Amino acid sequence: MQRITYRVKVSAQGAKRRISYLLRPSKRLLNTKSNIVSSVTPIASNRFARTKKLAQISSIALLSLPAESLTTMNASVPAYDNVMLENTLTIAAVPGDSTYFATDGFQHGFGFDLVRTYADELGVDINLKAYASEEAALKALRTGNADMALTTASTKLKSQLNLSSINVSCGYDSSLTKNGLHPKVSWTFSSSNDPLSRKASYFLCDSIKIKNTQKLAAFYNQNLLKDAYSQDHFQRTLTEKLPDYQSSFEEQARNYNHDWELLVAMGYQESHLDANAVSPTGVRGLMMLTNNTAKAMGVSDRVDPYQSIGGGARYLEQVKADFSDVPKTDRIWFALAGYNMGPNAVKRIQRELRAQGIDDKSWANVYAYLADNRASNSRYGQAMHYVSNIRSYLETIKTQTV
Repeated sequence: MQRITYRVKVSAQGAKRRISYLLRPSKRLLNTKSNIVSSVTPIASNRFARTKKLAQISSIALLSLPAESLTTMNASVPAYDNVMLENTLTIAAVPGDSTYFATDGFQHGFGFDLVRTYADELGVDINLKAYASEEAALKALRTGNADMALTTASTKLKSQLNLSSINVSCGYDSSLTKNGLHPKVSWTFSSSNDPLSRKASYFLCDSIKIKNTQKLAAFYNQNLLKDAYSQDHFQRTLTEKLPDYQSSFEEQARNYNHDWELLVAMGYQESHLDANAVSPTGVRGLMMLTNNTAKAMGVSDRVDPYQSIGGGARYLEQVKADFSDVPKTDRIWFALAGYNMGPNAVKRIQRELRAQGIDDKSWANVYAYLADNRASNSRYGQAMHYVSNIRSYLETIKTQTV
């Protein structure tokens, strides 16, 4: 009898080790996939491999349960287990200025960046599915076609579908509204008891995470072009001046593998698309190049629009190459910060973050560092505004709201 009891205990311990092994987070690099769907569609998966793993976990778990527990087991598998088995967090999302933005390969957003950070902490990839309405996204979650939803849906709608949600601000709604973001951006789950939901709650409501979320909200500030003067000036500049330079922006963007509208946003930030602009420090031209940068980029005439745009595009390409190890979704922000304050200055910040054990390839972390230290270094504040402004101009150009 003692011998049998001893063997059962060993099996239970072994079961825990086996389950931990099968459900361990992957250390693969984050790979984000985005699919636009018009209706709820099944998740693509390797059914045989998935079923085999589920069977392994279920059989191991059975060995470690008391006999009386076997008759009361729920056959459904928690969403967290599915995420770990698939190594993918599937998100049902509704595009918006507070959730995520994706067009022409340009993918980012306040809610999206938070989800990426959560997926990175879990050690899984993201499969982002876009839905046309809040209800469609939540129904995709309800029917098992997504693991969680990123929406601004009403509490009433989520309650009607018997879903559980967490506001990403964790109760600090004013930190979102003051930046023009929707106060009810939320992550929604099928059950509040699922480990995926519980872990998300801890993730969002950790005191340090709350502060970082508030800083990320400041980066995605949607108020920049909301006042009448700014909006009118931006619209008038693009209407009156851009036609003269658009072909140059498009050609130089092709020459250096850039989004031409990104170069336009940079040009507006630098000079308001004024080819003859001159600053008190001597930078000049549409892209406001210094003498040294102009010479290094082969620009002989800084006030020639075509040359100026080409010089800026070439320099941006070089700076972007300095951050080739940064994930593509964040690389443009690193490159713009490097364009403004010099790539070595950004790399110094990255070294500081690494020394603190913080992910130095996350723009959210770099931006938080700039925000925390701008009082002691004015260049940090300038870089923050530079990148935030260009992001705002680019979103506005692409969504054609001007």
